[in-house]
Amino acid sequence: MAYSGALEEANEPTSPPEATVRNRLPTLFEVLCRRTHPPVDLFSFYIYMRDQQRSVDYLDFWLDVAQHMSLCRHYVRELRRSVLVGTPDLETEESKRSSRVLEAMGDLSGPARFNDEQGRERDAQISNYLREQPPPGGIHDSPLSSQERRARASTQLSSSTPHQITDSNSPEHSVARRDIRASAEKILYTFLLPGAEREITLDGSIAADITYAIEEENRDDPELFDVAKDYVFQAMERDAFPGFLRARAFGNLVPPTLIARLIIGLVALFGAFWTGFNLIFLNRSRLERCWEILPFTIGVYFLASYQYSLDPIMALAGFSELTPLQFTRIREPYVRKLLIQRSLVVLAVTALVDAALCVLFIFVPGHRL
Repeated sequence: MAYSGALEEANEPTSPPEATVRNRLPTLFEVLCRRTHPPVDLFSFYIYMRDQQRSVDYLDFWLDVAQHMSLCRHYVRELRRSVLVGTPDLETEESKRSSRVLEAMGDLSGPARFNDEQGRERDAQISNYLREQPPPGGIHDSPLSSQERRARASTQLSSSTPHQITDSNSPEHSVARRDIRASAEKILYTFLLPGAEREITLDGSIAADITYAIEEENRDDPELFDVAKDYVFQAMERDAFPGFLRARAFGNLVPPTLIARLIIGLVALFGAFWTGFNLIFLNRSRLERCWEILPFTIGVYFLASYQYSLDPIMALAGFSELTPLQFTRIREPYVRKLLIQRSLVVLAVTALVDAALCVLFIFVPGHRL
């Protein structure tokens, strides 16, 4: 599932007030909840997981499960709204009991992605309700093979995918229970089954337990993914997120650009040394040797950029590299402050080393061989 388009549209999320005054680096949960700004936002993290960590499937799984929860919320919210306005279809005793459960639920209009106690309790109520109301036309009612169910899930979600659903806007059409079922199956067939298209590695029997719950117990509630979602979150927090912060909060260049700068810096420095020694042994004037400032400055600047993974001039201008030759403006206040401080250090080191080399090769006495 390609999230890059949808995430790019959300590259400037609406953040709570604390995001603008946060005097620290963000946490992974804040990034995933879109509480941060570039270059430490969700879109930048997605690009990092795809291009550098090479494990974007884990992030896609986490986002799919989060969207599945959002889909379930919309479904239950629609049911609750229909109950509150008085739906004439609720005639049976089971339907009346279901309506009482829906009426007992609190306000479902708030965001689900903020990890507060009220939100967790509300999501647990939604999961309990969906477990008590098995999906119509379930697995036990239809002898479909695993391959047929996989194709059906992909077909059903191709036109009404939950990826476009967020907590801030309603879906373009009403969410049906079969959409929830298809969403759960698609997550299973895409990430969890052995040999799946984008299979992720989970600890123990997590994948097998989810497979059994979906295919044998006919479940599609979001709680069945909780263990896998927590495991993936902890894996990203432990293995990927520290590197992401180092790359985006303390630097503004990507690996291909760093390699190019290393090559350019070494070539420029080699040219500067070669020219400098030639001018010394040809006994040229110090005025002519002043031209050595140019290759020395280029070489030292590019090597310092490689060493610190930071282009200080670009950082001071407020830009960070997202992919080679694609830039984003630095909007996270604390990260901008960090990059400005590091940029000044890099410029000071560059100026000091450059000045030392230039003085050495310009003012050393010449001697014609």
